[in-house]
Parts: sequence; C-alpha cells; structure tokens
Amino acid sequence: MSDMLKNVDSRTNLVGQNRLELLMFRLNGRQVYAINVFKVQEVLTLPKLTLVPQRHPAVIGVVYLRGRSIPVIDLSAAIGLSPVRHSEESTIIVSEYNSTVQAFLVGDVDRIVNMNWDQIQPPPSGTGKFHYLTAITQLDDAIIEIIDVEKVLSEISPLKTDLPEHLLAEDFVSKAKGKEILMVDDSLTAHAQARATFESLGLKVYQAMDGQEGLEFLHKLDAQTDGPLSKRLLMVVTDAEMPRMDGYRLTTEIRKHASLKDLYVVLHTSLSGAFNEAMVEKVGCDAFLSKFKAEELANAVKKRVNATDP
Repeated sequence: MSDMLKNVDSRTNLVGQNRLELLMFRLNGRQVYAINVFKVQEVLTLPKLTLVPQRHPAVIGVVYLRGRSIPVIDLSAAIGLSPVRHSEESTIIVSEYNSTVQAFLVGDVDRIVNMNWDQIQPPPSGTGKFHYLTAITQLDDAIIEIIDVEKVLSEISPLKTDLPEHLLAEDFVSKAKGKEILMVDDSLTAHAQARATFESLGLKVYQAMDGQEGLEFLHKLDAQTDGPLSKRLLMVVTDAEMPRMDGYRLTTEIRKHASLKDLYVVLHTSLSGAFNEAMVEKVGCDAFLSKFKAEELANAVKKRVNATDP
C-alpha cells in the first residue's frame, strides 16, 4: 500500500483543482471510513508494540519506526466504537497531523480514490456536535465517512489555547481589539481552538464551515462594506481540506475577484513540511501556519496588525 502514496511534487498537482485523494479503510464492520492521503506517510503491518504506562485508553502502545517512537491509536476505540483486535498482522496507517506523527490501528485498508471536493459533503445536521465525522461522500452506492482526526487527537492530547502573559501585554493587542477575521474550517474543534486565541486578543471572529460558505460570506460582507474589504477584514484564515470547496480553491477564487484579491489569506492546516510551502506558493496565500499553535497564530495577527496599523 505504501507505494500507492505519492510524493510532494505529484501531490501538488491536485492543488487549486478542488480535488483530493482519500485513503479508505474499515475498522470492525462493513462501514468504510476515510482520511485524506495528504496526511498519510505510509501504511504497514503493525511492528512490535511496546506498552506505555498511564496512556490514554485509545492508545494501545508505541512502535519504533525510523529511529522515533510513535503512538499507536486504536481509531475505532477513539471514536467510541468497539476496539479493533490487534495482532502482529494488524494494519496501521502512519500519519502526520499538526506537526506530530502517530499511527492509527485499523481493521483493513481498502484503496485510494481520487475525488472532487464538491463530491464531499458536510455530515448530516442530525449527527450533532459530538460526532467524529468531518464530512461524508458516496462511492459505489455506499456512504464513506471521513474521520475528524483533529477532534480525535484533541481528545487524546488536548492542545493549549492560552497565550503567554508577555504576548498579551504587547502593544499590538490594543491595536487588534475589534478588528475582524474570517475563520474557514470544517472542524468545530479547530474553530473552538482558534476562536479562543483570537478572542483573547479582542478580535471579532466570523465563521464559515467550508470554502464555498466562506466565499459567499466574503461577497456578502464586501457588498455591505464601504471601501476596500481588505481595510475592514484583517485576514482570512482558512483550512486546506474542506467539503465542497477546499482552502486552495478558496484562495484561488479570492485572487480572481477584483474586490477580494487584496485580502490577506493565511493557510492554517494540520498538514506540514515542504508540501505546504509548495502549496502556498502555487495558490497565492500570504502565509502558512501549522495547526494548532496558539502563540504562532497570535504572532501572525501581530505581524498583520503591525503591517496595517504601525
């Protein structure tokens, strides 16, 4: 399966085309789940497992790969289902999120499919806010459930949203108070984390759950604004992977419109490394931030505030 995963150069070919590749897998039953291939480093048989004390119930232990220790998370248990029985022939998906590497124990891996983001839809509204889905899609008459990995990881290892006192005491905080930001992300967990940081700086935060909703909101806000929208809106902070329209396509669409093209766009994603540098350059984002680092997010606000209101 590992040879199905593509390198940085080939993956960037999908950027700006509103396309994605999904790695599909099962846990215990027939239901098929998926995560974005961009997040996957490799798929392999479970190496020798080492138990660790005081671990989260969904963490079954650690494995050693290429000189580093990687936690192994039973993905089924992490989303509230029955644990996956594991053996030396079990399958793990090694992935990178938010600059950390972890492995997910799954039942079996199916295949990789190439899709358009407009084929990906938000979860049904009746699923409530406590579900572990970030999106769904349909393939071969079956519903594919796309896991909200950010929510899973935030519950296993909660991220800090508090800012250091010295940063809150800096001059830019008074300048930032009342300024407006649009946050575009399909994860409620990501919204909650970023909103806590932004609001501690006194910012007013608008929220959109995907690129299409974000673009529609920008046009609406532009119609209500006298003068350039870039003077009113401090920045647009967008995730990369979202149903209907991803963050790369959103940025491309923003750059196409005369009244939106000067907006300051920050790509805020759990992807990291050289791949993102290539993506930022290709679609024309102004900055890239890896999720979720509260102080880096605050420093991005600081840089932007000082540039617009020195």
